Amino acid sequence: MSTIRSVSLLSHKSISRSRRVEVNVHELTEVSREIEIQATSEELKPHFERAYHEYRPKIDIKGFRKGKAPLDMVKKLYGELIENEYLDRIASELYRQVVKDKELKPIGEPTLVDVDYKRGQSFRFKIQYDIRPIIELKKYKGLSVETIVHKTTDEEVEQELLRLRRMSATMEKVERATDPEHIVTASLQELDETGFPIIGKKTDNARFYLADPELEQPFKDALGEAEQGGEYRIQFEHQHGDHSHPVTIKATVSRVEKIISPELDDDFVKKVSKDKITTVEEFRKSLREDLEQYWREKNRRQMINAIVSEIIRLHEFQVPESLIRTVIDGLREEIRNQQPNKELPHDFDIEKFYQENRAYAIFHSKWALLREEIIKAENLTVDESALIALAEREAPKIGIDKERLITYYKSSDQVKDRLLGDTLMSLLMTSTSVKEIDDRTLPNTLSKG
Repeated sequence: MSTIRSVSLLSHKSISRSRRVEVNVHELTEVSREIEIQATSEELKPHFERAYHEYRPKIDIKGFRKGKAPLDMVKKLYGELIENEYLDRIASELYRQVVKDKELKPIGEPTLVDVDYKRGQSFRFKIQYDIRPIIELKKYKGLSVETIVHKTTDEEVEQELLRLRRMSATMEKVERATDPEHIVTASLQELDETGFPIIGKKTDNARFYLADPELEQPFKDALGEAEQGGEYRIQFEHQHGDHSHPVTIKATVSRVEKIISPELDDDFVKKVSKDKITTVEEFRKSLREDLEQYWREKNRRQMINAIVSEIIRLHEFQVPESLIRTVIDGLREEIRNQQPNKELPHDFDIEKFYQENRAYAIFHSKWALLREEIIKAENLTVDESALIALAEREAPKIGIDKERLITYYKSSDQVKDRLLGDTLMSLLMTSTSVKEIDDRTLPNTLSKG
């Protein structure tokens, strides 16, 4: 059952000070409220007078120059229309004044849900708004979590070396593929059960790199020794939901090219490193360090995610809908900005998008609220020395004078918030007991995830 709290509010300068505004605040949920405000016609009078004067220059009445008709005539002919047009603005002004005078603390955008205007008598309206949940901090330090980690292997270093060599490879046209280091170009024609071509099921100039780990085995088997001008049948089962059906494709090879990768020697190393590294062994060592740094950072992010997830699990509270909408709106805006002309596709299902991302938005909203509470409880701040240290690290990387960067950082709330977040995570990580699970001990579907 909702609770109702009634208060009286002295009117502000746009309302007659001899009158009062009746305000009722209804508790809808732990994090949402509905405020009901009722104003008399006398209290509305100055608002409407302002509205008449604003609309008057726009009104064209026969017998008068545009905007010059007497105000009484404007009221008589258009008064009711003007008043109704102005109600949303009045509601907004009264709501803001109530929020200020009663020291309410709404978050997000308020929603006008009900309007009842009786001309010459009263104006009653309801606005719903969200508030921050009351969060009682429980355990957030001294946690125990499990996280999957990955350790760089010699094989990964060699694979990275091979990838770099392939990036510098040249192509040589040949008659026939003799090993996986070939690219086969072919036209593909799907056939029916009798072996006849299916109209509309042809693809020209499809290219297949035979060593591609993503290339399906039937294609590797059929094209592994492909010759220019040759025809090959490729057969496989095509999965459709809970059933599958056989597919037969005729591949007509138009071109076979051999990939010729450069030798892994000191000259190659100098070229790809732009003379920063001069020997193969130094380069191999540098690659390993880069890979280890990549996995250290990824392992760190997984540890952070595990800690955040555990803290959220230990704190049950309701998240305001306005925060959830803000997160999802941000995701939608990111997608929109990635589209041509920055417009969402015409068939973009907004409702489906909101439902699919709701759990994600709740998670991130909960953490945002908990993060603020923990920072407050720990009395964490960002002092000038942290900004200076950041500027000293970043200035050489981005080529900006350190002093200019310090000045910018001091004025940037975003930078300060990032540093505050880093300080918080360092505190949490230091106090957390972490059990690391080597991803090589897990099934392939879970490792490196």
